[in-house]
Amino acid sequence: MISFKQAVLASAFTLSSAVIPQAYAVEESYSIDPAHSFVQFTIGHLGVSKTVGRFNKFEGNFQFDKDNSASNGIELTIETASIDTNHQKRDDHLRSPDFLDVKQYPEMTFKSTGFEGSLSSGTLKGELTMHGVTQPVEFKLNQVGEGKDPWGGYRAGFTASTTVKRSDFGVTYFIPGVSDQTEIAVFIEGIRKK
Repeated sequence: MISFKQAVLASAFTLSSAVIPQAYAVEESYSIDPAHSFVQFTIGHLGVSKTVGRFNKFEGNFQFDKDNSASNGIELTIETASIDTNHQKRDDHLRSPDFLDVKQYPEMTFKSTGFEGSLSSGTLKGELTMHGVTQPVEFKLNQVGEGKDPWGGYRAGFTASTTVKRSDFGVTYFIPGVSDQTEIAVFIEGIRKK
């Protein structure tokens, strides 16, 4: 004969077995598609203009849950030597120890630690590691859209932006000629993992 306690436990187990898989099924994981994604930065020059550049090589993954935003997150790894400002001499200087020192620090990473708000207007918190220094950073995040692609896959896209001080990461060369404030814009398109 089954006791009342055993009956309650059995009912709880049955309920959790039915609910948990559905909860996990809502969270979707994506691989970043580098052919349709961009990591861009904008920095001031001599107080009279702005220089725009990007990193051409990066990879990462992200996941999001429309019903549980706390699980939203991303991991992104960028090859610092892939910096591109459309000027070879400047790019070589940016790769040097004066700036990114790419031989000593070949990668820049961002790993999220939390998310607040909605997918259409949220704040993605995380840790940015650059030049051997890790600092907390917050990105304003917006979902652009999601849907099926022509090749049988499913895609989702986001934009994110923030402003950091490069001096916080130990990159202090030629401030204020090249501004300390650095605007970062990330355009991500991901392919849902099967």
